[in-house]
Amino acid sequence: MKTLLKILTAVLLLFNGIGAIYGGGNLILHPDGSSIDLSPEWLKHTPFSDYLIPGIVLFIANGLSSMFVLATLLLNHRNYHRFVLAQGIILVGWIVIQILLIQTIYFLHGILGAVGLALIILGWLQKAQSTKRLFKE
Repeated sequence: MKTLLKILTAVLLLFNGIGAIYGGGNLILHPDGSSIDLSPEWLKHTPFSDYLIPGIVLFIANGLSSMFVLATLLLNHRNYHRFVLAQGIILVGWIVIQILLIQTIYFLHGILGAVGLALIILGWLQKAQSTKRLFKE
């Protein structure tokens, strides 16, 4: 069970990390959103005039941090489950804030929101497993 949880966690972190690095990188290089078909119209209710700042935040908070958390998982860092939980919270927070700012729900919001919730649950389950292991020893 522990191995299955770790594999699922790794897949979700990789999915989120690669997607956020790709999307954030495109928004940094093309702040008008044209490279990934984002309409500038979506920014009308936000404090942003282009996608540069959201792209930087996406790249770092979801892209690089997911890869960092993946590394802690693969290296079996003793607190990797806490990083997984935190990454799930960051991803869900990112999605909620994005929906509130752009005032639109897109299908990717549902997918990535589910990934974030899954990471929260997986981090919690893996924390519970490590706590059980400590008490058995």
